[in-house]
Amino acid sequence: MQRALVLGGYGLIGAACMRSLAAAGFEVAGLGRSHRAAMASNPRGRWIIRDITSLTDAEWSGLLSEADVVVNASGALQNGSRDNLEAIHTAAAARLAQAASALPVRVIQISAAGVSEDASTDFFRSKARGDATIAAQARDWVILRPALVLSPEAYGGTALLRAAAALPLMMPQVIPDSRIQTVDVQDVASAVTAAAQGKIPSGTIADLAEAGTQSLPELTEALRSWLGLPPPRFRPALSAPVLRFAGKAADLLGWLGWRSPLRSNALTALADGIRGDPAAWEQAGGQPCRPLADTLARMPATRQERLFARFYVLLPLAIATLSLFWCASGLITLLDPERAIEVLTTRGFPAVAASFTVFGGVLADTLLGIAILWRSRVRQAAAGMALLSGAYLAGSLAAAPDLWLDPLGPMVKVLPGMMLAVMVWAVTEER
Repeated sequence: MQRALVLGGYGLIGAACMRSLAAAGFEVAGLGRSHRAAMASNPRGRWIIRDITSLTDAEWSGLLSEADVVVNASGALQNGSRDNLEAIHTAAAARLAQAASALPVRVIQISAAGVSEDASTDFFRSKARGDATIAAQARDWVILRPALVLSPEAYGGTALLRAAAALPLMMPQVIPDSRIQTVDVQDVASAVTAAAQGKIPSGTIADLAEAGTQSLPELTEALRSWLGLPPPRFRPALSAPVLRFAGKAADLLGWLGWRSPLRSNALTALADGIRGDPAAWEQAGGQPCRPLADTLARMPATRQERLFARFYVLLPLAIATLSLFWCASGLITLLDPERAIEVLTTRGFPAVAASFTVFGGVLADTLLGIAILWRSRVRQAAAGMALLSGAYLAGSLAAAPDLWLDPLGPMVKVLPGMMLAVMVWAVTEER
């Protein structure tokens, strides 16, 4: 039985490749840096939990010596607190190519349509450098460059497109002159499997894309129809300055760990268009990729797709609301702390204990409001908000039960915020 190693095995493309290779009879192992993400993707799969950017030359040689085929499906969209494009796309590819140069292993590099050394984004430029290294050093290699990948699962840009398509009553018109080609993730996985089986000649560099193109608004319209939603009543145009502002804001959030599909690299790629030429793939013996209509027909939308699309925008709004609410709760108290202390002292609290409670609450509220903005701390912060809200409610019952009968209902109004925090805790997960 031939052995295949898939780098980035729990990503959108990597997971599909692992399934396709296993179905074709390969003994498959996936490599990734998150054990939790690996188990969520394929709990019965064989996993090697490592960060490819930290592997030594000896470790690369050891991994490749146990494989007949290596699929490099690892990648990142933009530099951020968790990602370094040069390390992932270029340096790791160089070590992979060097190790493969001395071994009888086929390297299948998953790149992207449109990569070049003079491309408009560092994503495409770093991918191009990695491709060049693989082509120059590996003994047996195939480089596949998918266009915009569509899948039953949705991450990043494709998730954002679904969210835009599902907006109530309206559908924003964004970059209307851009031309987009898509490719079914199943076609990408089948192409990888064909290359792994030796059906594609070594030295092939091929785009994986449908033959036709569509504008970004046309693609969004197609996704809205696929979701089973009625045509929008309004189609407001988003100007370039608005998009640039959104991109800069998303770039800043990237340093807090958020991999937003609105980052500058993604917007620039969309503005340039996502296009490829499928001729080289078909000349190499590959099967033509499905057109958009056939891709959507293969994966019919259900209620869960509609719920996901609607919730994709609501989740960041919920997180922003919680952050603003908790920071404001702490800072407003500082405007008149004596008044807050008086609420407790008039109900029998010692002055020192009341001061400690008030200022401790200010500190806790503010820290939680800031912490929830960090991607790696979202669930902990949301849980802390829910628990602290419960403590506030329990404390008020013991120390100031009269507040529950206040006509403005200050204590009752804590409950919706508490449940919003529980909701964020429950639905936020690592990719």
